[in-house]
Amino acid sequence: MNKKEDSAKRIIVALDLGCGKEALALVKELRGVEIFKVGFRLFTAEGPALLDEIKELGKKVFLDLKLHDIPNTIAETVRVAVKHGIHMLTLHSSGGREMMARAAEAAAAEAEKEGRTKPFLLAVTVLTSLKGDELREIGVTSDVAPQVLRLAKLAKEAGMDGLVCSSQEIEIIKKEIGRDFLVVVPGIRPSWAEAGDQKRIMTPSQAVQKGADYLVIGRPIIEAPSPYEAFLKIVSELNQA
Repeated sequence: MNKKEDSAKRIIVALDLGCGKEALALVKELRGVEIFKVGFRLFTAEGPALLDEIKELGKKVFLDLKLHDIPNTIAETVRVAVKHGIHMLTLHSSGGREMMARAAEAAAAEAEKEGRTKPFLLAVTVLTSLKGDELREIGVTSDVAPQVLRLAKLAKEAGMDGLVCSSQEIEIIKKEIGRDFLVVVPGIRPSWAEAGDQKRIMTPSQAVQKGADYLVIGRPIIEAPSPYEAFLKIVSELNQA
């Protein structure tokens, strides 16, 4: 794999749209992108059928529903996700050790049963829209970084493959949890893009230099006059880093 291909594969495009037709058109346009994120809005609008349509276009699906429920419910939900050939799936680490462990066991068992590749299970630690004051309002007395690290350690012990965290926590996660623990980073904004509602942000090149494995990028690409040109611009920035 050459450097350009490696940089392109790091980028996960967030399909933060409300219409399946629009999303599929974007998937077709962004031919250099390998993984697309489907979140609450689009999944609620279109349902599981859209996941299969994206896969039929030769792409991988990152299903970002931030699952959080009792262990049995989550385990059964993960089994269904495996049947749909999901590449990545998010769970809230605050659901606890048992919930995450049951999810990991279910993913492995169902993948073996179906003859599929097990999806990467990613723990969500602290939402990138939250800062210290907001955490204290919901009863979390730790600052953001210690809370992220606490939940990351729990996720690793429970069998998660990696986690979703802000760019500000990349280095401590790689140092304390291990280089093999995947770090997927949202809140990525190129220097030429607006921050929007993300409060803990970083440019693509800065995040990769700190150790991010994947970058989740939405609005800077999907709202650009030419999404494909915006994608190529970000790849170029990564290559020059």
